[in-house]
Amino acid sequence: MHDVLEGLRVVEGSAFVAAPSGGMTLAQLGADVIRFDPIGGGLDYRRWPVTPDGASLYWAGLNKGKRSLQVDMRSGAGRELLRELICAPGPGAGIFLTNFPATGWMSYEALRSRRDDLIMIAITGNHDGTTAVDYTVNCAVGYPMVTGHIASPPEAGAGSLEYRPVNHVLPAWDVICGQTAALGLLAAERRRSRTGDGQLVTLALSDVALGVVTALGHVAEAQLLRTERPRIGNDLYGALGRDFRCADGRRVIAVAISPKQWHALCTACEMTDAMAALESETGLDLARSEGDRFLARDRIFEVIEDWCARLTFAEVADTFDRHGVCWGPYRTFAELVDEDPRCSAANPLFAPVNHPGVGSVLEARSPLRFDGLDLDDPAPAPRLGQHTDEVLAECLGLSGSEIGQLHDAGIVAGPHG
Repeated sequence: MHDVLEGLRVVEGSAFVAAPSGGMTLAQLGADVIRFDPIGGGLDYRRWPVTPDGASLYWAGLNKGKRSLQVDMRSGAGRELLRELICAPGPGAGIFLTNFPATGWMSYEALRSRRDDLIMIAITGNHDGTTAVDYTVNCAVGYPMVTGHIASPPEAGAGSLEYRPVNHVLPAWDVICGQTAALGLLAAERRRSRTGDGQLVTLALSDVALGVVTALGHVAEAQLLRTERPRIGNDLYGALGRDFRCADGRRVIAVAISPKQWHALCTACEMTDAMAALESETGLDLARSEGDRFLARDRIFEVIEDWCARLTFAEVADTFDRHGVCWGPYRTFAELVDEDPRCSAANPLFAPVNHPGVGSVLEARSPLRFDGLDLDDPAPAPRLGQHTDEVLAECLGLSGSEIGQLHDAGIVAGPHG
């Protein structure tokens, strides 16, 4: 087994999604990621979903492969231990990832006084340091206002045609922020390896979202076209795609972005002649222009709807597969686990992992595949404080008696503390 990031040690002070997911990404590639938490666990230690015994599946999933240290972060002695750990010597050490307030003893300036080449990735809500979370960022960047069906009921008492915004369930900005943090950390570490210089890297959650909104053309659309994008339900904006109901009630999505995908969909749904007639009638180039297919989508959808409504889900799936249609089934999470071979041990992404207090579940390796290298199996999330003694001895060189004194004073705790 080969660990791509072997020799890299990252100390993580975090909670919730963005910073923990960044640390997990690095741990999956072989970095030694040491997460510290207050004794008894941080804000996300019991976050839902949880097992009947109260173990957080959320915490287990986002912290797999890390080492865990419990420390009294309010005490001077506890903070001193963390400063020493963050700034410990070694070419692969001196790297700190956090979304805690980077002030006081945890500020870059204070920590850098211990190690001049310190790398610190500090995640904030907004670029000015004010608070924001995924949900408050997402509502402000436009997507909930274009999400949902046209026929959604108007907001009670609005007295107008305004519709309630629709939030998405996926904390997308947190997830992207975590990946961006991992990228920034590796970029700073590469720079240090070339120049010897440390680096403070700040990353605002709202900047991550604004960067994506800009890259996808939404800001330019508002500035240059002065238009508001309408709600179009499940229709794919600017191309052809939507959900369709099969005869047995199951739903699928079919997408035709490229000419090849369009040809496959026309053949599968037996609508080649009908679409040629629609082209003649409208003057649109459905075969080559995804924008034209979007403009004609209502007429096209009528034909696909009628075809899907006559067939069961299994029949639609078989026909789409035989003709190479770009499509997918709508599933619940339970149906994903029960039906999709991609979400099983048949996919080399996955392996069963026995999390302490949780049990055996499928967990994912890094989705990155390195030619000629086999990544280690996914490692379980640690028990809280599982590696306290190990980290203190290995990274700080403390003796058994010194570690024992810290336990006795309540400065640190092990897995049962």
